[in-house]
Amino acid sequence: MLSYLADYENFFGPLRVFRSQTFRTVGGAVTAAMIGFLIGPWLIAKLRKLKFGQHYDDDRTGDLAARFDKKNTPTMGGLLIFAAVFFSSFLWAAPNIWVVIALFVYTALTAVGFRDDWLKVVRKNRHGISSREKIFWQTLVTVLALAALLWHPASTDKIRELWVPFVKYPVLTFSGLLGLPALFVFIYLWLVGFSNAINLTDGLDGLAIGCTISVTLVYGILAYIAGNVILSEYLLVPYVSGAGELTVVCGAIVGAGLAFLWYNCYPAELFMGDTGSLALGGLIGIMAFMVQQPLTLVIVGGVFVWEAVSVIIQVTVFKYTKRRSPTGEGRRFFLMAPIHHHYQKQGWPETKVVLRFWILSLICALAGLGTLKLR
Repeated sequence: MLSYLADYENFFGPLRVFRSQTFRTVGGAVTAAMIGFLIGPWLIAKLRKLKFGQHYDDDRTGDLAARFDKKNTPTMGGLLIFAAVFFSSFLWAAPNIWVVIALFVYTALTAVGFRDDWLKVVRKNRHGISSREKIFWQTLVTVLALAALLWHPASTDKIRELWVPFVKYPVLTFSGLLGLPALFVFIYLWLVGFSNAINLTDGLDGLAIGCTISVTLVYGILAYIAGNVILSEYLLVPYVSGAGELTVVCGAIVGAGLAFLWYNCYPAELFMGDTGSLALGGLIGIMAFMVQQPLTLVIVGGVFVWEAVSVIIQVTVFKYTKRRSPTGEGRRFFLMAPIHHHYQKQGWPETKVVLRFWILSLICALAGLGTLKLR
C-alpha cells in the first residue's frame, strides 16, 4: 500500500524511496518485528488465561519425558506470526497476483492450522482435525490458488514452467489435459509436504522458526533476482515480472520470525502450533513455485526434508520388520523420530540440538544459493 506514495514524488521528492523494493523489504521486516514484539506479551498472557497450553499425550518415557513437560506453555503462537506478516505485507508490498496468492494461501492455511490447534487444546482432541478434512481444505486452497495463477495474464505462462537447479532453461511446460493435473499434483505435494515438514520440525524450542528464517532469507534473495531483468539474465534464471514483491513478503516473515523466536527460544514462552507451522510451510512452498525455484527448496530446506524423511524411514522400517517378525514386534531405525528426538535420546541437550540444526540449515541455505552460479 505504501508503494503508491511513490506516485506523488513530484510533490515531495523523497517519496520516490517507496519505489525501492529493498527499502520496502527492510520496512516490512522492521514493521513485522515491531508488531510481533508489541503483541507478543499480550498474546502470551491471553493464551495462558484461556489455558491454551500444548499437551503431549504420547509414549515418551524416562528422562526425555521431562524435557517435554511443557503443558503450561501456550500454543497457537502462529497467530503472532500471521498478524505481523499479513499486516506488514499489506502495508509495504505492492499488490500483484504473486503477493495476493501468497497471502491467500497463508491466510487459508493459518485458518486450517488454527482449527486443528483449537480442537487439540480446547476440545482436548489429541488428533485435531481429521486427515480427510485437512486434505480437503489443503486441496481446495491449492485448486483456488492454481486457478487464479492460470487465469491471470501476468502468471498464466510462467506458472506452467518447471525449472530445476543447474539447468538454464525450463525442462518442462505443463499444458494440455495431462499437464495441468500434473501441475496441480506437483504444487499440492509441495504445499502439503513442506507444511507437514515444518510441523514435524516444530518439536524443540526455536528449532522450526530458526530454520524457517534461513530458508525465507534465501527465497527473499531468489524472489528479488527473479523480479530483476538484469540479475535474472546474468544468472540465467527465469525473469518473473512482479515476483520481486515477494521479497517484501519474505522480509516480513523474517521480521515476524525473529520476534516470535524471542518468545520461542529455550525455554519457550510460546509455541507456534499448527497455526504457524502448516501455514508457513504452505506459504514457502507456493512462493518457491512462483519464483520458479521449487526444486531448489529441497536443498535450501534440507533440514525440513531430513526431518520428514526420518519419519518416513522410521515408519517404513517399523511396519516392515513388524510384518516379518515371528513375535509381531517391529524395529525402529532411529531411537526416536523425527530425527531431532533421536539426538535427544542420545543425550544431547535441547539447546545443542537446536543450534546444530540451525547451523545445518544455514549450510543448506548457502548451498541453495550456490546453485545460482552452476547452470
